[in-house]
This record gives sequence, C-alpha cells and structure tokens, in this order.
Amino acid sequence: MSTLFISFILPNKRRAFFLLTVFSLLFSLSSKAQLPTAQHIAGKMKVGWNLGNTLEAIGGETAWGAAYTSQKLIDAAKAAGFNTVRLPVAWFTHSDTVTSVINQAWIARVKQVVDYCIKDSMYVIINAHWDKGWLENRVNEANKATVNKRQQAYWTQIANYFKDYDEHLLFAGANEPNVENATGMSVLLSYHQTFVDAVRATGGNNSSRTLIIQGPSTDIDKTNKLMNTLPKDQIENRMIVEVHYYTPWNFCGMNKDESWGKMFYYWGKGNHSTTDVTRNATWGEEAEMDKLLGLMKTRFVDKGIPVIIGEFGAFRRKLSPPSDQQLHNASIEYYYRYFTKSAMSKGMITFCWDTPGGLFNRSTATIIDNGVLNAIMQGAKDGTTATAFTKVKENEIIIYPNPFTSTITMKISHPDNVNRIAVYDRLGRQVEVVKHSADKNLIDFGASLKPDMYIVQVDEINWTRSYNVLKY
Repeated sequence: MSTLFISFILPNKRRAFFLLTVFSLLFSLSSKAQLPTAQHIAGKMKVGWNLGNTLEAIGGETAWGAAYTSQKLIDAAKAAGFNTVRLPVAWFTHSDTVTSVINQAWIARVKQVVDYCIKDSMYVIINAHWDKGWLENRVNEANKATVNKRQQAYWTQIANYFKDYDEHLLFAGANEPNVENATGMSVLLSYHQTFVDAVRATGGNNSSRTLIIQGPSTDIDKTNKLMNTLPKDQIENRMIVEVHYYTPWNFCGMNKDESWGKMFYYWGKGNHSTTDVTRNATWGEEAEMDKLLGLMKTRFVDKGIPVIIGEFGAFRRKLSPPSDQQLHNASIEYYYRYFTKSAMSKGMITFCWDTPGGLFNRSTATIIDNGVLNAIMQGAKDGTTATAFTKVKENEIIIYPNPFTSTITMKISHPDNVNRIAVYDRLGRQVEVVKHSADKNLIDFGASLKPDMYIVQVDEINWTRSYNVLKY
C-alpha cells in the first residue's frame, strides 16, 4: 500500500495525534482491501498443470501410484513453463462421514502442497474432486439437501483454513458434476451457490477471492446449452467458469474398442495413416475443436467471464510397427499443441491432465515426456495468452484533492476500461456507487460523505485498484 502523508499546520501534539489517527485508519482500511478481479487473475495465468491421481486418490496420496509430492516436483513444473497448478483433492474420504469435519492432518498436508506452489509464485487451485462421487454423482433432488449440507461444511472449513492467502489461491467447488438436463442444472446451481456463500461467509480475503464454477459435466456443449446463469455473489467479477476437454474420446481416452466406436490412433492434418486407416480419427478434429472452444469464447469470454479448461489431454498407446508408433506420437503431440494454441488464442487458460508416469517422474522430479511438454509450450507460444484479459490499455487514474472537504475528483485516462467505482467506509461497508460513463474522463463524487477515511475501489477490465482518501 502506498502511504498517504497528510500534513496540516496544527500544534505539534495535536498534529502528531492526528497523523497517528490517520495512519491507523489507513492501516485499518488496507486490511479491508479486496483481491484482484477474476479477469485480472486470468490475465496472469499462462499455462496450467494438474497434479493428478495424487491428493484426490482414494486411500491416500500415494494410493494411485504417485510419490509424496515434493517441493522439487513443483519446482520442476515451474521450470518446465507452467505457472498455475490445479490440485484435485479428496475431502469426503478424509472427513467424518456424519459431521463432515475434515481430518486436520489431511488439510495440513494439502496446505503444505499449496505452499510449495505459492513459494514458486504460482497460482494454485484447490478443488473438491470425484471423491467417491459424493457430489458429482448425486446432482439430483433426492440428494440435494444432503449434498448441500456437506458442501457447506467442507467449504466453510477449507475457506477458513486458507482465508489469509492472497489471490494466488483459488477455490473450485466441484470437479465433473454429472448433469444431463435443466433439472439437474438447477440442482447443480444450488451446489454452486452453497459453495460461494460458504466461502464468502468466512470473510477476510475470501470475501473477494476468485471462485471457479463448473459447467454441467464440465462438458462444453452442455455448458453452452444449460448454464444460463452463474451463482449470485456479493462482489462482482470474481468468478471463472470451468469446462474440460477430452474430444474425441476415441483418441483421448478409450483403451478398447466399443460397440459405439473404435479407438483412434491418428489425429489431425497430415497425421492420418494410409495403412491403418480404421484407426484414423473420423470426427473431433481441428475444425470441431475450434468450434467447441469458440462456443465458450462467445458464451463467456467475450462477456468478460474468464474460462479455464481444467483438464484436457490424450494418452499415448504402444503400437507396432515402429512407423505406426511414430505417426501416433506425432498425432498426440500435435493434439496438445493445436489444442493449447486454439484455447489460448480464444482467451482461455489450459490445464493438461497429468498422472504419475506422464509428464514427470514424480519421485525424481524429472521430465519423462519431452514431446508432449514441448508441444504444450509451443502451443502456448503460438497462441495469444488470455487475449481477452490482457489486451487492454494501461489506465492512469488520479484522485484529487486528497484530503478533500466537499467533493473529490477522479481523472481517468481510459474510462472505457472501468466497470465500476464504489466507495467503502472504515468497516468495509459500501457507502457510495459512483456514476461513470465510458466517454467521461473526469468524475466528481463524495459530496454526501461525512468527514472520515474511505477506500475508493475502481474495478477495471483487467484489475482492481483501491485508493485511500480522507474527507475532513
């Protein structure tokens, strides 16, 4: 916080007391300062990575093949080019099934991994993952009350535990909530609302922390058709929408042929086989990928709502002869590169799904799959990182006179970048919303304010700024 030095011609004792009071009030006000907007944070996120099959594993951190997560591993992810980590976490299996009280040793371990990320100046997302499907398999009226009660209990505890963390920590209320229709969407919205309300009620930095809201089944098509509203929030511009992408599943995740379709080994322009033609992708290639991602851009990004692709990826298969393996490997790497480029060029942040033995050796913190890693980073380089939230004009804002006696003037170089201006008192209560327009550079306000200290908060497209002012 920049210090506001106020000097008046007063007797020394009275002047010293006044300055002490002013600085005390400034300190009090600064503690109420809000975290940056979701748009600002989205503009800072670049390339994301999932610590998959680890903290969400049923049976403990190493139950699904992971080593205990180390600072060295997170350092390796940072060095590889990732600046954001998504932590899938199980809470149900680490809590009392009746009271929903989370095991303190477990939440302390989650905190330790969060701190590894924070130490590397990375953004980090804590979610509530599959965890035996306590939420995502129960998005229905029959289970609504039980799930909402548990959702409130978990997020009240989690939010309180992490309430002093800054904007580098984000919360995601679910993983892949199974929703097929408008009825399910209505129930899911109640789960999201419970999540938002529980976090906000804990106060502190959680009052303005950015929260991540999952689309129905985190499926792009369903999200586009069913997600017509977001949860209500006490503060604006603090939500990000999350979807996942494993299309076509025949290429990304199938491990055996099914009655409805066969596995694809080869994907994308220039990668189709002339000898193993039944394994060529017949749908879900570049044009459809661009179309689906474009839906999220139009639906959310273009309206100022950031979107993350919380999971995406495709796993390598072992093929023979070597020529088939080579073409398959080229397809996999091209998929990662093209997807990352396409999503980022549309203003979205991507998180590759990674499990033990994937990109990294979790024990030695060394890279295993340079091909996929290089493809992701090349795609990020070719794409325009979070374009919708970074290509804005740098705004210069001046407030004068300060202190003031009647009204105060705000001069804004780019008023079209400003979403909202509000004034808060020493207790953090909103006392005035300042009227402004996109074509007006000078704004006068504060006439109705009583003599006291205030914070003027300016919410812009890409960030939030706060200014301490004094009326006397």
